[in-house]
Amino acid sequence: MKTVCSICPHQCDLTPGQTGFCRARQNIDGVIRSINYGKITSIALDPIEKKPLDCFFPGSRILSVGSFGCNLRCPFCQNYEISMADGQSSYTTFYSPEKLVETALNKRSDGNIGIAFTYNEPLIGYEYVTDTSRLAKKSGLETVLVTNGYINEAPFLALLPSISALNIDLKSFSKSFYSRIAGDPETVKKSIELASMSSHVEVTTLIIPGENDSEEEMRALSRWLAGVDPDIPYHITRFYPRYKMTDRSRTSEDLIEKLADIASESLKRVFV
Repeated sequence: MKTVCSICPHQCDLTPGQTGFCRARQNIDGVIRSINYGKITSIALDPIEKKPLDCFFPGSRILSVGSFGCNLRCPFCQNYEISMADGQSSYTTFYSPEKLVETALNKRSDGNIGIAFTYNEPLIGYEYVTDTSRLAKKSGLETVLVTNGYINEAPFLALLPSISALNIDLKSFSKSFYSRIAGDPETVKKSIELASMSSHVEVTTLIIPGENDSEEEMRALSRWLAGVDPDIPYHITRFYPRYKMTDRSRTSEDLIEKLADIASESLKRVFV
């Protein structure tokens, strides 16, 4: 029978054996399963600032892991080799939650504070993130999400108690921009509001020339974010030609600085 996936707003209605839009969730015998559970494509001990998280245990390191799949379709994706992959087209190594937590604990002597789910969209692997983050919390480790924030409210609220910090991409303040990448800004904005009530939150916008780089949009976005919390650290990052947008020029430093000045009118901590 067909079954609806409840994790994100796509709400894929899947027949048995069918995989959802994210390429990582499948109807198996009438139950939606995460087929990327524990399947790691990338693992590295990164500086926490690389997430980017500049105001959460600065100077520390964190064990960063990624799997495959994503529930958005950004033509500028920096990690498209795994975010646009499925279980057949990507090489993976299985880490149970217990094995990943043990690996993180063994890296404490190298400055590791916990586990960051990153590189691809972690929330489509919801069950693995849930199981691992709860075990990590019991072990005294921090759990970080680097996410597009495109998740339904109920599963997100259930997960947040075991999440220490998030960096959430607010890719644009425009509904038309989000419609082109198969998402919507209101869901992401709601995720930012919910996460900020219980966890440390930082927000990132990648500035793409000609797409989301207007002064008007930045002023509206930063004013809204300040309404959530003017102390939220906000990262404005440069676009580099990648994936399906290799025909575009990288973002100029002058533009980044100008937009940062605008964001600083409303926000106390703006990073470039």
